[in-house]
Amino acid sequence: MQQVHGAGVKSNINRLQSLLYYNKIVNNKEVCYSDNWLVEANHCLLNINYCLHNFFVETYIIRKKKEEVSMDINLDIGVAAGVMIPFIGTTLGSAMVFFMKNQINKKIEKLLMGFAAGVMVAASVWSLLIPAIDMAAEQNKVAWVPAAVGFILGMAFLLLLDSVIPHLHLDMEKPEGIRTKAKKTTMMVFAVTLHNIPEGMAVGVTFAGALLGDAQITMAGAFTLALGIAIQNFPEGAIISMPLKSQGTSKRKAFVYGVLSGLVEPIGAMLTILLAGLIVPMLPYFLAFAAGAMIYVVVEELIPESQAGEHTNIGTIGVAVGFVVMMVLDVALG
Repeated sequence: MQQVHGAGVKSNINRLQSLLYYNKIVNNKEVCYSDNWLVEANHCLLNINYCLHNFFVETYIIRKKKEEVSMDINLDIGVAAGVMIPFIGTTLGSAMVFFMKNQINKKIEKLLMGFAAGVMVAASVWSLLIPAIDMAAEQNKVAWVPAAVGFILGMAFLLLLDSVIPHLHLDMEKPEGIRTKAKKTTMMVFAVTLHNIPEGMAVGVTFAGALLGDAQITMAGAFTLALGIAIQNFPEGAIISMPLKSQGTSKRKAFVYGVLSGLVEPIGAMLTILLAGLIVPMLPYFLAFAAGAMIYVVVEELIPESQAGEHTNIGTIGVAVGFVVMMVLDVALG
């Protein structure tokens, strides 16, 4: 480093000497100078060069910071839009109460219930459990442990909520959970809200993985999961609003109840993103936790409701269609 600096000093001295000698010849004047003066002049040139260098470096840093802030803003907007997609699906489905005169046909209801179950099973496997296993392997952990532990904890969490929150399933007379004097319509909304909690968690944890830059989860994959859940939320929104209307609730109130049942999804998604961002090594557990919660809803609610009474094969067909649709979405777009 000293040799380079010394070479620079000598080079600048030589330049100054040449300029001064040229000036002496042209103007036919004697020019007196000393090596000390030349060294000071060289220092001045170095200082100017240093200032210019700092100026350009600072300009570059400021520009990069502006670009990063712009990217962060765009990313935040994208994530906010992503977690709202399932909620939009529920809202649009609830709005069907304004366009449909009668209650949903039982066969169609079974088909839609089965479809929702198939979507949730496929999403649990391709979007949650498989990335959790791959991520654990990359972290040099026993690959199946986070998936197994998180899955069981997710099932247990929904079992706890199912036992505590008062709710009433469709076509059921006896409510579940803690006894309460809440209205029947309110407990029906609670039932769908309970169903939507794991869906919001699933969307949130996939977006958290994408934001943290994990190779197993891309932003496209997170949006694909949100889209898949929105697709199955559309019929669910209609399934909650239409029965409310048939029981005497006004169309406007039935729509509002349907929308409120889906509001828990973006809230749950944002909370999950915050928690997963704070505990990065636990992300595989979060993914499996969301999968366990979703499978609980499928086994406890969707499958039994799609298989109750006659025409059970329609619900089975719905499961197959929903599973394939979500699988294709995840593999093709994710």
